Amino acid sequence: MPDFDMLVIGSGPGGQKAAIAAAKLGRRVAVVDRPDMVGGVSIHTGTIPSKTLREAVLYLTGLTQRDLYGQSYRLKEDITVSDLTARTQHVVGREVDVIRSQLSRNHVALYSGTGRFVDPHTVALREVTGHERLLTAERIVIATGTRPARPGSVEFDGRTIMDSDNVLALERVPRSMVIVGAGVIGMEYASMFAALGSKVTVVEKRAGMLDMCDVEVIESLKYHLRDLAVTFRFGETVAAVERHARGTLTVLESGKKIPADAVMYSAGRQGLTDELDLDKAGLTADPRGRITVDEHYRTEVPHIYAVGDVIGFPALAATSMEQGRAAAYHAFGEPVGRMDNLQPIGIYTIPEISFVGRTEDQLTEDRVPFEVGVSRYRELARGQIIGDSHGMLKLLVSPEDRTLLGVHCFGTGATELIHIGQSVMGCGGTVDYLVNAVFNYPTLAESYKVAALDATNRLRQIDRIGD
Repeated sequence: MPDFDMLVIGSGPGGQKAAIAAAKLGRRVAVVDRPDMVGGVSIHTGTIPSKTLREAVLYLTGLTQRDLYGQSYRLKEDITVSDLTARTQHVVGREVDVIRSQLSRNHVALYSGTGRFVDPHTVALREVTGHERLLTAERIVIATGTRPARPGSVEFDGRTIMDSDNVLALERVPRSMVIVGAGVIGMEYASMFAALGSKVTVVEKRAGMLDMCDVEVIESLKYHLRDLAVTFRFGETVAAVERHARGTLTVLESGKKIPADAVMYSAGRQGLTDELDLDKAGLTADPRGRITVDEHYRTEVPHIYAVGDVIGFPALAATSMEQGRAAAYHAFGEPVGRMDNLQPIGIYTIPEISFVGRTEDQLTEDRVPFEVGVSRYRELARGQIIGDSHGMLKLLVSPEDRTLLGVHCFGTGATELIHIGQSVMGCGGTVDYLVNAVFNYPTLAESYKVAALDATNRLRQIDRIGD
């Protein structure tokens, strides 16, 4: 008889939810993870610390209050790294305690160490002391997450040339910084350091940034970041990064040279599978360390599942949690619905971006007719109260059945607001529901009613001309 019904390798959002879901079904469950990484990358170097850092930046710089109190307003003049990390360390510590408590309450055994496959049903646990023991399980879930990908041609030192993990351990706020990569992580850190007063240059080999987002929203973000002295170098590739006594020199293939105190690479993520001995379990990973799964999160070996960032897109904490739960339910024959394709995306730049559904460009490419309804925060009493005159909400509405085809939000609270649109879309609601609904006043949620009225007025004009 195996030691456990389910063994989970990794305690991040996906692994944690898989373990707890299986335990709720009355199964014997264990989780394996390093003692310093309980909660996974999400808690220690990813989602939680970066978003907490963002809150500290917004609070200490007073950036969001400058429309009210003037452009020179700052809560603290000389912001140090210790000012920023104090809040992060507090939140991370509390979150680790919460996760340990949840696993304990649900009688999930937590083993400290690293795991590697010995055979399809056996994992060798290497404890911090170096001692090894074997754990057997009927079913196994791989939830090891990812690490930042590092180009082999770049000499990282973690202080002046770093990745998104190292940036949280900076000794001081750099006066100038080059960020290589204009993806989600790169743009989040670019906006944070620009808010702190760093002169940021973003280098991106593609022609633009965040191409999954609404074009108007991206233009608004560019405007705000340029206002914070961010320079963009699109269509440029880094040829070399040189480290000198007085800082770094980033050399582009076009011949440009960019001096800066620090360089941060945001070049995608690499699956943490190279030390799992996947071949012993009959598994393989792609060159980026990712594992292929089916719609139930099963790997090529039916009793072994994989969830979270290690399986690739969308690589979000929120979707990882749902994948973990779904995998555990399927493993033990518990009915589970398919994950809805209507997944909200949240990008924690300054200001925030969030969307659900399709963009204008996607609808145009698919030849789907739509009408647009827009609400701007400056038109809302709540927008004036909080000092956000730049935020906006955009609804894309079908003129045929008046359903919502997409919702795009930019500004304060965007990642919270988006769930109203997600709920309406998920329930098949129409723009008329938003027109007739009563929203608390003054709130940012009221932007849905304003945008819905804008869209229906446009639809009415089309109907009048067509009559």
